[in-house]
Amino acid sequence: MKKIICASFALMMGTMTFAQNEWKIAGNKIQSPWAEKVDPSKPLPEYPRPQMVRDNWMNLNGSWKYSILPKSVTTAPSAYEGNILVPFAVESALSGVGRTVGKDSLLWYERKFTLPKGFSGKTVLLHFGAVDWQCEVYLNGKNVGSHQGGYDPFSLDISSALNKKGEQTITVSVWDPSDDGPQPRGKQVKKPEGIWYTPVTGIWQTVWVEAVPKTYVNGFRQTPDLDNSTLQVNAEIQQLQPGDQVVVTAYKGASKVAEQVTDASGAATLIIPDVQKWSPQHPFLYDLKLSVMRKGKVVDEVKSYFAMRKISMAPDKNGIQRMLLNNEFVFQYGPLDQGWWPDGLYTAPTDEALLFDIEKTRDMGFNMIRKHVKVEPARWYYHCDKLGLLVWQDMPSGDLGNRWESRPGIYGRATDKNRDAASEEIFRTEWKEIMQDLHNFPSIVVWVPFNEAWGQFKTREIVEWTMKMDPSRLVNTASGGNFESVGHIIDLHNYPEPLMPDPQLFGKDRVLVLGEFGGLGLPLENHTWQQTKNWGYQSFKNRTELYDRYKEFISRFPRLIEKGLSAAVYTQTTDVEVETNGLMTYDRKEIKIPVADLKVLHDGIYNSPSAKVALK
Repeated sequence: MKKIICASFALMMGTMTFAQNEWKIAGNKIQSPWAEKVDPSKPLPEYPRPQMVRDNWMNLNGSWKYSILPKSVTTAPSAYEGNILVPFAVESALSGVGRTVGKDSLLWYERKFTLPKGFSGKTVLLHFGAVDWQCEVYLNGKNVGSHQGGYDPFSLDISSALNKKGEQTITVSVWDPSDDGPQPRGKQVKKPEGIWYTPVTGIWQTVWVEAVPKTYVNGFRQTPDLDNSTLQVNAEIQQLQPGDQVVVTAYKGASKVAEQVTDASGAATLIIPDVQKWSPQHPFLYDLKLSVMRKGKVVDEVKSYFAMRKISMAPDKNGIQRMLLNNEFVFQYGPLDQGWWPDGLYTAPTDEALLFDIEKTRDMGFNMIRKHVKVEPARWYYHCDKLGLLVWQDMPSGDLGNRWESRPGIYGRATDKNRDAASEEIFRTEWKEIMQDLHNFPSIVVWVPFNEAWGQFKTREIVEWTMKMDPSRLVNTASGGNFESVGHIIDLHNYPEPLMPDPQLFGKDRVLVLGEFGGLGLPLENHTWQQTKNWGYQSFKNRTELYDRYKEFISRFPRLIEKGLSAAVYTQTTDVEVETNGLMTYDRKEIKIPVADLKVLHDGIYNSPSAKVALK
């Protein structure tokens, strides 16, 4: 994998509006070690889209002006209240603001910048990694676009609204009703408590501009076929001209291994010789390049990467369905990863911090992560791709309030929710965008449309639609939710002890997994979000008690795997606000069980005789 080289500081950052000593972290909550490493003149300066890299770009993170006004005020303020550090949400400490917004207000942003000379004569695209939830975007007073969706990136062509020279002014208005609206919002609530956390409003991922030619690669979709040693690539080209060609090239290190010249369709099938399989033990990445050619000259070019791996299911010798990686059974075990930070909330303080959680997860001996009701920036998945962590990706929940019924047993306790047409459209639109935007990351092996029946609706229809959208991955119908005879996976939640779905009832048709268990709590003094009311599903007084209980749980897995269990998810990677169920504290300064001890325990699962499953 070639190293992504960022542009120069001047090109990336543009003109900043305040000096470092004018910004300070808001509030008095605990902070991660990376909070003090945040440089307000260039927060999160890394290239934000590692799956589609160009050189000609400029980072717009940094100081923006902000105001919070009544929702009835629909014009930009003539004067702003203060400065906010983008891309940290306004409620976060790292924003420098630390204020809530709510359904009755609009959050307004403004940022002035000057384009580098290299942008002259080009099409200029304005990119937002994520804005929660609904926004309108203006450039130099002209409305250049709008967007709904708190978790998917979006781009706007701002070329026609640019001033011919001098400063440009971006203005953004954001409305986010949090849990007063039906939109996907994960665990955000206006009154945080228990498993529910602080709202996140506004820009929370990198904002940047990019200069591209009139004809350019607007996106592409890549899907490996391990059994046939091929990679299918479908490129979307903006304003392709007659006679233009798209060249798709794959590299193994510095060596070209496959290339195909395509027509206007942009579709290529690369045959990959001597395939290097991607796995947690061998996370090998090939490099990929897409070039638009006109009369023998490169018009546009993007660099990317891919992996050859397969996720599937097949029955074992006893007829129980097993989850397979590269046609072999691999027991998948990982933590429930909420992705929250005490200082940045949804946004890690630095890329080093973003990487830290993934590295520690790997070092602890986990081979999988369940990304829980949240979507991360593209760089998070890029790190998982490089380090070899399998990812189960949840759809962020929204429109909760299913009607609960008394039912015998543990297999489903809620009715499907009757969403109105607007709520359903919001769900479908964002879930489709999330799956499309994340499709090219090989680490993602499972899609999870619903969690614990939170807003679960039209289960069969939504799951079948999800499976049709991406036949290359498995679909976990409803992790811990209403069990339906659809999808690839049946997923039980149980706290605190590890259990599994009944193999006799479910194992012949679907993969059996334990989607959540554990939740063993240990608050550590000086590392909690607040002094009192911290909790866990089962709480302990010291590290020894915690370790002994966890070890006892792990000792049960060989027997469960023998009976047919394919995967398990432990709650959770870190503490989050008042939840103290983490293997690490919320500030990441303490790991409650030594990393080496965890790795020994987890290696014992993978190496147990029961993990050597024979297939039918």
